[in-house]
Amino acid sequence: MTWIVTALAVTSAAVSARGQYVAGKTQEIELNRQAEEERMAAQSRELQRREELNRALAANVVGQSMSGISGEGTPASIALASAERVSLSEGTIGLSEKLKQAQLRRQAKSAKQAGYLAAGSTLLKAGVGLAETGALQAIGSKVKGAFKSGGKT
Repeated sequence: MTWIVTALAVTSAAVSARGQYVAGKTQEIELNRQAEEERMAAQSRELQRREELNRALAANVVGQSMSGISGEGTPASIALASAERVSLSEGTIGLSEKLKQAQLRRQAKSAKQAGYLAAGSTLLKAGVGLAETGALQAIGSKVKGAFKSGGKT
């Protein structure tokens, strides 16, 4: 009878451990998917910002040429300074988006590790619980006896 209880405890622990492992793996997959979606969204936002910048620069050039201002001297230095600010801003935004993606990937790895640890902990707790009740010793004795008797119990 004790072997039935022990078998149920071992099965329960194994199912619970498997569930924790799968939960960690599922969370890892979801976070990696979110990181990939963030990467694609960041590319889309960057393309949109560049299109808006190009439209603004083109409007400036058209406005200057229509008003008879040449592209040399002060207007050129203003345009250069503006382009440098935009470039710095783009770099900062790009870095921020890459950091967000990296954070999601780190969370994914952490979730996977947490699943492994929880599963291992469950199995260890079950083993300790069975050892404390003496159930493992009783089963070990029966198995040992079965081997000594040639399989006859």
